[in-house]
Amino acid sequence: MSPELLIVLGIFYYIITIATIVGILVFMQNRNKKNFRKQIDELERDKNLVVSANLIAELNKVEPLVQNSDMLDSLSIWQERFRSIKEEDVPKVTDELLEAEDLYNQKDYKELKNKLSSIELELYYIKTKANYLLEEIKGITLSEEKNRETITKLKASYREILQKYQNKKSDYTLVSQPLELQFENVDKLFGAFETAMEKKAYQEVGKIVKAIDDLVGNLKLVIEEAPTIIQLGKNVIPKKITDITTLSKKMEKDGYNLDYLNIPYNVTESSKKITDIFQRLNVLNIEDSIFELKTMIDYFDSIYNDFDKEKISRKIYNDFLRSILIKITKLTKINNALVKKLKDIKYSYDLSDEEVEVVFKIKEELANERTEYDDIVEEGRKKTSSYSHLGKLMELLNVKVTKTEEMLDVALRTLGSLKEDEIRAREQLDEMKEILGEAKRGMKSFKLPFVPEHYFVELGEATEAIANMVAELEKTPISIKILNTRVDTARDLVLKVYNTTKEIIKTAKMAETAIVYGNRYRPINKEVDSGLSKAEKLFFHGDFKSSLEQAINAINVIEPGIYKKLMDEYQGV
Repeated sequence: MSPELLIVLGIFYYIITIATIVGILVFMQNRNKKNFRKQIDELERDKNLVVSANLIAELNKVEPLVQNSDMLDSLSIWQERFRSIKEEDVPKVTDELLEAEDLYNQKDYKELKNKLSSIELELYYIKTKANYLLEEIKGITLSEEKNRETITKLKASYREILQKYQNKKSDYTLVSQPLELQFENVDKLFGAFETAMEKKAYQEVGKIVKAIDDLVGNLKLVIEEAPTIIQLGKNVIPKKITDITTLSKKMEKDGYNLDYLNIPYNVTESSKKITDIFQRLNVLNIEDSIFELKTMIDYFDSIYNDFDKEKISRKIYNDFLRSILIKITKLTKINNALVKKLKDIKYSYDLSDEEVEVVFKIKEELANERTEYDDIVEEGRKKTSSYSHLGKLMELLNVKVTKTEEMLDVALRTLGSLKEDEIRAREQLDEMKEILGEAKRGMKSFKLPFVPEHYFVELGEATEAIANMVAELEKTPISIKILNTRVDTARDLVLKVYNTTKEIIKTAKMAETAIVYGNRYRPINKEVDSGLSKAEKLFFHGDFKSSLEQAINAINVIEPGIYKKLMDEYQGV
């Protein structure tokens, strides 16, 4: 490609790029222009809607309703506010929109953007003022219809309340006077409402409707809750107070300490609270009354539970009063006897101070527990504590005594096992001597041509272990730890000799049997004869196991399967 062509292509691409950029910028500028045009038009439309026909119509509706000075003053104020919006606020926005139009024509989009934001904020403020004014005016123009609807509902509710009162008038004896007085007030307010409506005093009507709504709502609550309040405050709770007071006095006479329940004070406070509730009820104030009365009932019900708890605790206290004393006395007697024997036990079995320290610790624990027991009993005699408290103390003390009892049981088993270990060692010594003698007799009864050397080694070790065990038993004091080790060692070695003896004799018998059995095949088979000869040689040298295997292998040449047969017999012996 020639240089001239390259230059032409470069220029072409450059022109295309510039044209594209320009096209994009023009497109973006046109789009922004359209957006700004759209915003200006929308703001213009919103400005024209501020002073709506609805607002003007509602304001015109007020004029025929003016029947008094209050309404005339309100109308004047609303007209002034309407004039301010129409003649001051809206023209101001109009001027600002003209400025925005100039900026648009001058294509000063940066300033135009700021100006439109300012107009939008100002227009929002004016619309809010107009809407708020419209709502105030509607409060009067629609008040008759709205208030009539509200009063109709209130009258229906009031009739239901009045009917309920008249049907069960006896339930409201205590509050009949304030209730009837309140009924009269409601009737008067209904009359005042009609008068105000006739005079078109709509501002006064709103206040009357609210007053009727409040009174009817309160009357409904009083009619619903007053019977329950009267029943709880005049019957249920006073009966509980009388019953609890009687029970508490009887229990105190029987030796119960109920000071911690603080019953007289709580009864007095409850009576004051009930008086206050009925004073408030007399002015038809029932706020939180049922909640307070139910709280009192829950409290007095809990007192019954406390009484039951005291009775149960008294039984627990009395049961432990005897059982703990018996247990402490018994444990002290056993431990004291153990302390007396402790010197001999310590000497006889070579015990350290640490090993016998537990006995003195138990003695100290028992002394402390006896002191604690005496303190609890003394506290019970003085009647200064409740049985629930005393019972709890006795339960905790019983746990301590039980732990001490377990410590003593462990100590008795530990120290008592020392003598048992000595006796058991002497019994095992006789058993081991008998087993070793049986092994020796068994070895002598089967006249072996040769006894393996390892048998004599094991026999010597077992004999020496028994001698060490005998020497330990003859010592004074005896060390049980060393004795137990000697016993375990001797027992293991004696059993080893016994098992070795059985194995040697069994193997020797099987080898001898195999050789004798195979002798029948010697004349007819040289290989069998040679194998049996080797087996005899091994037998007379004391290698009975190898002898048995050699004999079986030799016989197996002429009698296949004899190996398994004789080996099974060997394993079963």
